Order: sequence, then structure tokens, then C-alpha cells
Amino acid sequence: MVTIFRRATAGFALAASLLAAPALAHPATAQLVGCDTGSCLLVRGHRATADAVVRINDRVVEAEGGRSWRVRLPMDTVKDWSGPFARTLRVSVSGPSATAARAEAVRLPVGLLGHDVELAYLVVRAR
Repeated sequence: MVTIFRRATAGFALAASLLAAPALAHPATAQLVGCDTGSCLLVRGHRATADAVVRINDRVVEAEGGRSWRVRLPMDTVKDWSGPFARTLRVSVSGPSATAARAEAVRLPVGLLGHDVELAYLVVRAR
């Protein structure tokens, strides 16, 4: 009786861990890289199938790669798609039927969408 209980408990734990696996999948990342137009944002992530649709800020993008995908976005595009001083991008991956979607907020590099301030002068005093 005890071995049956142990086997059932082990089977339940295995099933629970397999169901929780998609939640522990690799999160998408974003980093600033150089490209032909100057600077680009490289967004990388993982999807269940190679034909899954990738959206960034609710816009469909063409992702390179199979299950490990990547998208290069010129900085002008990132600025157009995001609000000023944005700190994240909304990345969603959905199957071809668009029934099951996984969305996440991807952190942008610090200060990426901040504004440049031209200083007339800067005063530094020693104490």
C-alpha cells in the first residue's frame, strides 16, 4: 500500500513539473547591438514551434531562427513603437492559430529611450 502511494505521489510530482515547464522557459532578452543603420535592438527568445508568430508591442515581426528566434529592430522603429522613457517591450509568442499566446515584458537596456539633454554649462565645485 505504501509503495502504491509513493508511486502515485511521484507520478503526480512528475506531471506537475512537466506542466510547470513552460512557465520556467527562457525569458526573452533585449540588447543594443550595431547594425547597418547605426544601432539596433536585438531581441531574442524561445518559442514552442518554429512557425509560431512573434509580436513586439502588438506588431507582428519576422523572426529569424527556428525555436530560438531573434529580431533586429532599428532604434528608430523601437522609438516609434514605444512611448518616451519606456523601460520594457511587450513580446508575445503565439501559435499559428493564435489561440495560445505567451506574453512577457522584456526589459530594455537602461536609459535606452531617454532623451539627450544638452547642457549649456556644468558647474563642479570641490568641497
